[in-house]
Amino acid sequence: MLTAVLDLVLPAACVGCGVKGASCCAGCHASLTAAPARRMPVPVPPGLPDCWSAAPYTGSVRRLILAYKERGAVAVAGALAEALTLAALTAFAWRPPLERFAVVPVPSSRRVRRGRGHDPVGRLAALVAERLRGFGLGAELWHGLEQAREVTDQAGLSGAERAENLAGSLQVPQAVKTPPGPCALLVDDVVTTGATLAEAARALRAAGVSAPLAVTVAATRLAYRRS
Repeated sequence: MLTAVLDLVLPAACVGCGVKGASCCAGCHASLTAAPARRMPVPVPPGLPDCWSAAPYTGSVRRLILAYKERGAVAVAGALAEALTLAALTAFAWRPPLERFAVVPVPSSRRVRRGRGHDPVGRLAALVAERLRGFGLGAELWHGLEQAREVTDQAGLSGAERAENLAGSLQVPQAVKTPPGPCALLVDDVVTTGATLAEAARALRAAGVSAPLAVTVAATRLAYRRS
């Protein structure tokens, strides 16, 4: 928590490259926003939405995401949300959104949120929804997903192993309010094999909410093709 406060009040250097000054310098900001594109994992898991990301998960982009997510560098949330918004707007040029739609963050478990001290994807989704409304779109934040069960650490797992690990792990709880629209834009920080986004889309569809599109800040080089 102290790190997050200090990042907001006294950002000593760019967390992406170490240059003194802003928490996300002009060069790292350009890396975040220079290459929004459709990036689909290979192979594509069943039920995966159309995936668009702002940049490849490498270099300063990777460092920015890790600093934000794991070390509470919340001062870069605005830059990451701007990149996500750009990815969404680029995708909308190919797949126009409905008049009203939900912006749905992929949830972390309570244990992970407690360990990090914040909800990084939830914060980004809120900022993205706000920015999309600024463009005249009917975007509304909807925390419609929750963990149905704990999953094991995904690190080192193959795509098939990740899919098995995540199967049935998300749900739309009965207690949540009705979604703001029949369609959802899924938001996450990084796409690797696509297993998490496929599971999120499955859980939404099971509750009657379509999820044709997902946006992430970055896509890993482990398995994606750019198209």
